[in-house]
Amino acid sequence: MHTLRRAYDGFVTLMAIVAGAMLVWLMVSIVISVTMRNAGVQPWAWLFTSSEYALLYMTMLGAPWLVREKGHVHIELVTAALPPATQAVVSRAVAAACVLVSVILAWKGAELVATNIARSDYDVRAYFTPKWILTIAFPISFTLMAVEFARFVFGPELMHSGEAGLHE
Repeated sequence: MHTLRRAYDGFVTLMAIVAGAMLVWLMVSIVISVTMRNAGVQPWAWLFTSSEYALLYMTMLGAPWLVREKGHVHIELVTAALPPATQAVVSRAVAAACVLVSVILAWKGAELVATNIARSDYDVRAYFTPKWILTIAFPISFTLMAVEFARFVFGPELMHSGEAGLHE
């Protein structure tokens, strides 16, 4: 079980590293595009397409890691004012709601991927790209986010620290 957990954690971390690399690519592609335009040259079409795809993938691949690190935006004003026992109940309830929403979005994402494959849908821009290549990120990412939120429901750590305003 320990090996499986380490492999899973490594996979989520790898996804975050790939998301970070895509952020670097976005910066590079924008610099290249602006430089080409200033030089009077039309930027390559694939430059725009890869940037648009990177925005989607960067968001989806980094989200599970962000949940694990408690990096998503949440307001702790209410939970910080609660007694510790109540805070734990509220925090776990919020995490459970997040699991439910993530599972629903993963399910709908899987349906979307299946529809894209069944219809042979393509994203037509610089190239004809099968849409499932874009939408496959939804069920994967939301499933992993559900797992990460579930760790806050069933694990020893709470999603909310109860220390509102102390770290800002």
